[in-house]
Amino acid sequence: MPVVRDLRVLLRLRDFRNLLAVRLLSQAADGVYQVALATYVVFSPEKQTSPTAIASAMAVLLLPYSAIGPFAGVLLDRWRRRQVFLYGNLLRAFLACVTGVLIVAHVPEWLFYASALSVTAVNRFVLAGLAASLPHVVGPEQLVTANALSPTAGTLAAVAGGGLAFLVRLLASDSGSAVVLLGAGLYLCAALVSLRLAVGLLGPDHPTGRPHPSVAAGVALTVRGMAEGLRHLSERREAAQTLAAMTMMRFCYGALTVMLLMLCRYSWADNESDGLALLGIAVGVSGAGFFAAAVVTPSMVDRLGTRGWITACAATAAVLVPALGLFFAPGPGLVAAFALGLTTQGAKICTDTVIQSRVDDEFRGRVFAVYDVLFNVAFVGAAAVAALMLPASGQSTVLIMSVAVLYAATAVLLRRQGRCFT
Repeated sequence: MPVVRDLRVLLRLRDFRNLLAVRLLSQAADGVYQVALATYVVFSPEKQTSPTAIASAMAVLLLPYSAIGPFAGVLLDRWRRRQVFLYGNLLRAFLACVTGVLIVAHVPEWLFYASALSVTAVNRFVLAGLAASLPHVVGPEQLVTANALSPTAGTLAAVAGGGLAFLVRLLASDSGSAVVLLGAGLYLCAALVSLRLAVGLLGPDHPTGRPHPSVAAGVALTVRGMAEGLRHLSERREAAQTLAAMTMMRFCYGALTVMLLMLCRYSWADNESDGLALLGIAVGVSGAGFFAAAVVTPSMVDRLGTRGWITACAATAAVLVPALGLFFAPGPGLVAAFALGLTTQGAKICTDTVIQSRVDDEFRGRVFAVYDVLFNVAFVGAAAVAALMLPASGQSTVLIMSVAVLYAATAVLLRRQGRCFT
């Protein structure tokens, strides 16, 4: 198979393997940490979770760092990205340990969230840096396959880390702090693996040695740099249109995620443990969809082009969401989780590829930071909308149909924006 052959070529590249190892360990730790936080907020027996509570938690964890995204991009275009992976993961390991201590100490929730926010802040730098670094370790002709393998493998690692966290939570009571410390250990491993990459290997590709700006100068640099990055993106219509479509699909995915949490908590199980187990199964099934996307996307891009495959993913989701979701039952819900994992990840692979191939390297960090900000805002906005529409049971026909319409509109707009590009 061509995909298998291409993967073998990529895995022979030592620098690609090392960057991939950093991604796998970092995102596995992210999966552990995120599940620890989610289960602490949503599935703690003493908490009466509502859609509004879930939306509030997502806003606390994600929305404030929409402001950090632009700063991350500007700094990533100035800092050595390998150093970002080293020191960023070391810092996250320390902060995760702090979060574990706070869980044991039963501190006020605002202090717990402040610690979680600190880990999320560093995460913005690491994930944007991983995406911006990929073109430095593979050739232009290998980007589609590399994007099918690397981010998808990272997502699967996050799913695996989340599954491990679910297992620890199910096997041991009051294990929230232990799960967080497991994530800290994985962050430390990611930092150590990053030492295998040369300091200057991952760019950015412009002269270094410029002095760090003051705080005021840094703010001005960020504003000016983001304006330049957005102007650069606006001049590359294909990248801008693809990013807009991916943002809309992320919004839909976020609304359905809140629905899934409420269904697992209150409609599909009689207690918190059973609901947590169902959520773990759903996450695993969705991860299988991510893996399927990595396998089929390169061949589908060859056949349809990147825009054509994103259009097909959005159209497929528009049909399957109501066809499966309106049952409000675990079986069809798990099938929908697989399908949405495939379509969402397939669209993301294409979006990553378009941005990497259409955006100049000196702007790539800023553009990927914008990408990250849009992801956060779309997800949190979707959670807020879902909170207004969902009953406590999580069953809402109106939400299902609204999401289906948005998927369909995305497919139609992409189709009308011109011929497919590769």
